[in-house]
Amino acid sequence: MPDAASNPPPGAKPRRPAILAAGLLLLALALVVIYTGRGAFRSPIALVVVAAIGLAALLLQLRLRQDMATGVRAPLWLNVLGVISAMAAVVSDVLRLNFTFLLATALGAVVCFAISGIIVLDALRKTRPASK
Repeated sequence: MPDAASNPPPGAKPRRPAILAAGLLLLALALVVIYTGRGAFRSPIALVVVAAIGLAALLLQLRLRQDMATGVRAPLWLNVLGVISAMAAVVSDVLRLNFTFLLATALGAVVCFAISGIIVLDALRKTRPASK
């Protein structure tokens, strides 16, 4: 016998776009993990890629779920700074520049992505109505 609580209410919006987006992001993360060699996970670039995928997941979830909060936005300047730092880390790795510069730029990218995610999650927490 089906449980009445598991059936969605008649006026509920379909969540198909959010589920498809989450599936695509999981696929991207799985491809990174599957096709990356074991030694590459010791590289700071792998950490930047995983942080960027996590931030993209959060921002995509925010974009697709209109019921979450309409006034919540990620700080654009912080995300741009994170992308620039990530690109500098990749260029430094490809050109075999100073390893300290690679570490600093990779850490800068991860910190920018993390702070941006924290700001968005904190804004979502503050705008969420109190549950009974």
